[in-house]
Amino acid sequence: MTSPTTVSDLGTPAFRSGIDLVPTTDRPQTGKEFTSDQEVRWCPGCGDYAVLKAVQGFLPDLGLKRENIVFVSGIGCSSRFPYYLDTYGMHSIHGRAPSIATGIATAREDLSVWVVTGDGDALSIGGNHLIHALRRNVNMTILLFNNRIYGLTKGQYSPTSETGKVTKSTPSGSIDHPFNPVSLALGAEASFVARTVDSDRKHLTSVLSAAAAHRGTALVEIYQNCPIFNDGAFDDLKGPDTKADAIIPLVHGEPILFGAPDATGQPAKGLIRDSLTGGVKVAQVAEVGLESVLVHDVHNPDPTTAFAISRLTDAGVLHQSPIGIFRQVQRPTYDDQARAQIADARASSTAPAEDRLTALLNSGDTWTVA
Repeated sequence: MTSPTTVSDLGTPAFRSGIDLVPTTDRPQTGKEFTSDQEVRWCPGCGDYAVLKAVQGFLPDLGLKRENIVFVSGIGCSSRFPYYLDTYGMHSIHGRAPSIATGIATAREDLSVWVVTGDGDALSIGGNHLIHALRRNVNMTILLFNNRIYGLTKGQYSPTSETGKVTKSTPSGSIDHPFNPVSLALGAEASFVARTVDSDRKHLTSVLSAAAAHRGTALVEIYQNCPIFNDGAFDDLKGPDTKADAIIPLVHGEPILFGAPDATGQPAKGLIRDSLTGGVKVAQVAEVGLESVLVHDVHNPDPTTAFAISRLTDAGVLHQSPIGIFRQVQRPTYDDQARAQIADARASSTAPAEDRLTALLNSGDTWTVA
């Protein structure tokens, strides 16, 4: 696919949480070392295979010991992920993976914490857990596999299925308005938000590298094909005749251009400000001039432009979609601040621990029960 194959200005790919505390390896590792002995049980042709292979190939680049990496999943096809990696992992509760990962990241600064979830798991029963993890900015990387269907339970519509989607649970067509996961994450003021595609190994790996280097919550939406219950949902982004006009590549510091080349050999379309709405819109570069095209800035502290770009994704059939990093900013993280509070509380008292506990239990209002 003709999406950006490099992501500039990512910083170093060092692990973001407790960089000086996480035990590193003293020798190169391979993807095979991160591959478990479990049989991979997804349907033939499932996009999850491509994502798994990319992650197994990427993890050695972190330079971390396997015992200092943990993957937490919820329920769904994507949530089998921890079984197939030779790291620590937990197949947890439906929709609650971000909450469990929050506890792990807060208690163990020495761990690289990852969440693997799906559009149903994360955005339906797990919606509040997801947005609060993003809001709090906990040190974790969230991989959200979006196939726009419930695959594990055999093809019901999901929170990202388009309106009118005919499924076993919506035989007359879905009447729900779907979520846009990137817009949702930006609305929660997530500090890192990106989107990539299962079939573009190079782009997927580069986005994962940036997410792993980020300090805070990093959400990566991965368009992932379900060949059984929603085959072809992303064909416009992959087809040789359509992908040039469907993919809007986002690369920091570069004009946002896309579309088939014009007579000069440059992409014919670009994103410009919409003076009527304050958002962004697609324009022909030949008509507006290259100087009018927006230059992408992932480090802008104001998420307004990133949100406007995310709204270009059609809520129905995906005829066009921005792909890349939308936002990458720095702000304090929940777990760092929680640990700092605990350290301050310990440092402020010279009394033995048992005396401090007794004082705490007897503080404030107390009652004597006869």
